Amino acid sequence: MVHILRFADRPPSKSRTIRFEGGEYGAAVSFFAVDIGPGEGPPLHVHPYSETWIVKRGKGRFTAGDEVIEAGPNDILVVPPNVPHKFLNVGEDRLEVMCIHDTPVMKQRNLE
Repeated sequence: MVHILRFADRPPSKSRTIRFEGGEYGAAVSFFAVDIGPGEGPPLHVHPYSETWIVKRGKGRFTAGDEVIEAGPNDILVVPPNVPHKFLNVGEDRLEVMCIHDTPVMKQRNLE
């Protein structure tokens, strides 16, 4: 069975970011489709699984463990399980990032 989650059917949100957990739909992955303004980003946190970031638009500063990397459109970054990480929009425009979680149900522990 194919599932379609139409934009018009999702409840309204203050955030432009879309959260999808695949387990409910038989998918083994989950994701955040992040869309944030300058100076915004999630706090430092960890997951018990890997996370892959694909920058679609803008410029971000990505921190993973002791590494700090600036990335832009079409750059891909992979963070191993249990490595503290975060990112920040350091550009003048919006930052759009696909945050792919290697799990059907997301688990996150904030450190900040």
